[in-house]
Amino acid sequence: MVTLSLCMIVKNEEDVIARLLNSVEDLFDEIIVVDTGSTDNTKQILNNFNCKIFDYKWHNDFASARNYAFSHATSDFIMWLDADDIIIPSELKKLKALKGELNNNIDVVMLKYSIGSSDNQLKYYRERILRKNMGFVWEDAVHECITPRGNIIYKDIFITHAKIKSGDPKRNLKIYNSLIKNKVKLSPRQMFYYARELMYNNNFKKAIIWFKRFLKTTGGFKENYIEACLNLSYCYLNTNNQEIAKQTLFKSFNYDLPRSEILCELGSIYYEQKLYNQSIYYYLLATTNTPNENNGGFINPDCYGFLPYLQISFSYYYLNNFSMANHYFNIAKKLKPNSTLILENQKFFN
Repeated sequence: MVTLSLCMIVKNEEDVIARLLNSVEDLFDEIIVVDTGSTDNTKQILNNFNCKIFDYKWHNDFASARNYAFSHATSDFIMWLDADDIIIPSELKKLKALKGELNNNIDVVMLKYSIGSSDNQLKYYRERILRKNMGFVWEDAVHECITPRGNIIYKDIFITHAKIKSGDPKRNLKIYNSLIKNKVKLSPRQMFYYARELMYNNNFKKAIIWFKRFLKTTGGFKENYIEACLNLSYCYLNTNNQEIAKQTLFKSFNYDLPRSEILCELGSIYYEQKLYNQSIYYYLLATTNTPNENNGGFINPDCYGFLPYLQISFSYYYLNNFSMANHYFNIAKKLKPNSTLILENQKFFN
């Protein structure tokens, strides 16, 4: 059987680090932990585990820190995790089986990543296990990534991001602003993520500038262009430009077939404009799609069934078609009977 290293970078993770390591310690042949300046009890907790701990002076570069962690790995394969990730027992069982399948003909294993709450979950694939002697390198100071190459396989195994406390919401934005101040030229990928950080921090006007700048580039990741259209429409909505928001969503169709996330946003805009038949049209169209989990983009599973069916029920209600409203509400209810959206609106439909 091949050997497998876990590589992590941590800082002030006393609330979560034991939760993760207790569940996965027996999966790995070695655990490399790079501490970037913890001031809490993180390192003391790590001493309770069979870890190799290294200190690293933080200088606002996540890729650099992760590459430093990778440099200490000695196993055939490297897997990376964040301290606030969890692997539930059923997925850990799959991972242990996968370890027995790894061989030198495999270069990259893509695993599913789940983030967000149960009512608003995003899922997408990430490069998670990498063959050591391929010399993979992390890129970008923030929103760092590895460009997969070689023989890439996809596995239906979930890693779940489960934060307990929120960090500094401006952390990534500060790093980007520092790069720009130091006249670092942003790649198209960095433009996209910088615009997204601006949006997350409610600087919609500046985010619009950077999303538009990104959309003028070529050669980037297709899914980033599609998501940029979705994010840009959100910025326009928050600056009271509904019509431009709609046109921006339609622009995403130039890159590929319509994503259900885009169709749901179109349905939402028409719903807000009280154009309920148009809203129903786009929401129904969203239910005809099947999420393509292998394209690397962010997927909101609710946009492919639950959310559009629920919103269709509201549209029919306001069209005074109560039988159809009830019909679609019950479809949504069957998909997620315990959703807070269902529970909150049950009395309304009764």
